[in-house]
Amino acid sequence: MTIHQSPEAFGYDSFLAAHQSKEVLRFITCGSVDDGKSTLIGRLLHDTKQIFDDQVTALQRDSRKHGTQGAEIDLALLVDGLQAEREQGITIDVAYRFFSTDRRSFIVADTPGHEQYTRNMATGASTADVAVILVDARQGLTRQTRRHALLVSLLGIKRVALAVNKMDLVGWSQDKFEAITTAFDAFAAPLGFTEVRAIPLSAKNGDNVVLPGAAVPWYTGTPLLQYLEEVPVRVEEQAAPFRMAVQWVNRPNSDFRGFSGLIASGRVAPGDSVVIAPSNRTSTIARIHTADGDLPHAVEGQSVTLVLADEVDVSRGAVIAAAAAPIRVTDTLDARLFWAAETELNQGATLLAKIGTVTVNAVVSAIRTRIDPETGQAEPVSRLVANDIGDVTLTLDRAVPVDAYTQNRDTGGFILIDRETTDTAALGLVQVGAPARTPADTRTGASEPAGSDFGKSGGLLSGIKRLFGV
Repeated sequence: MTIHQSPEAFGYDSFLAAHQSKEVLRFITCGSVDDGKSTLIGRLLHDTKQIFDDQVTALQRDSRKHGTQGAEIDLALLVDGLQAEREQGITIDVAYRFFSTDRRSFIVADTPGHEQYTRNMATGASTADVAVILVDARQGLTRQTRRHALLVSLLGIKRVALAVNKMDLVGWSQDKFEAITTAFDAFAAPLGFTEVRAIPLSAKNGDNVVLPGAAVPWYTGTPLLQYLEEVPVRVEEQAAPFRMAVQWVNRPNSDFRGFSGLIASGRVAPGDSVVIAPSNRTSTIARIHTADGDLPHAVEGQSVTLVLADEVDVSRGAVIAAAAAPIRVTDTLDARLFWAAETELNQGATLLAKIGTVTVNAVVSAIRTRIDPETGQAEPVSRLVANDIGDVTLTLDRAVPVDAYTQNRDTGGFILIDRETTDTAALGLVQVGAPARTPADTRTGASEPAGSDFGKSGGLLSGIKRLFGV
């Protein structure tokens, strides 16, 4: 007779509660081709014991067929899953992996190193908190290293781990390591990073990835995993003014009317004064409702239903913001675009702009400059092509609430969607400079198609948006 232990005996409830309460860090790996990004992620998964026995068996089989490490297991194959990636030995698409330690949960995006896939790299960086920039210790800083550091800066990532990989192949030379870090610090000085942590490591052997490297006695810092466990998460978003885009008007009966959404930044509590954009109506928070009961306060990253003290007309697409720091409302956007479509972008083009939880028509009224992704310098252009980064002006068919991307990545970021294919055409960052519209100037336009979230628009971005809850 088989006796099955009860769920309570296994401690499932406490196990799930512990994991649900963990802080989540989203980070990307980037760098030149063959710097070891996929191998590093494979090492993190392997050494934190996130790989099941059947996966190890499959990895051993795949390593014999596709591996580049001879008779040894090729950890990069844990991430490079596309047939084309394995045949060419490079990362093409953005691969996401999840792993967890006792201190944190992690979502890591392995991004391509090749210039041809820069737009895919921008996808992974758009929602990351930290960037791990890999450098091959034999090569030092390369063109792609500088390019990716600049892209990471443009996309608002403030904390960088400079992982100097393959140190075992240069005899763990301290002089080589210091020369690379000095050169990177000089290049990154104007990029506005809050922190750059340099770590010498060997992803292939595992030194200084999860455990300290015995071969490098001169390095007194932490391994990469410990840095990722301790680095502050979303500090800027927590300190920013309160913002919540309304995703759904929650009205189960005539006695309850609330507004549901994900808090993009800041903190809110009952009694706080708020303003609803774009209508500019003001009210006060009466309740913060969740499935587990009312909360005394809520913070960035929580999904809640807000009940207002007044009967205010609020619909999907509106943004509830702190009254002391209202959000800007405008129908003209100065924006920096990461152009992803294969077709050219010309002045006069009409696209759909998905900004927060609202989708509007957008016309490209001006294409001003193209940004050199290696130097950051701007040059005048009349069109943008695939993988270009450019500054444009968009005219919208109605006023929408936005912040500058430098002030709030959630309310300052958007995507452009091709009207015919519904593919994502660009990632956009709102810049300061577009004239704000007063509420009296706002005009209503055509509403979103009923029941449409443009789910197919994520050829480039919707998958990451859904995964990260944006």
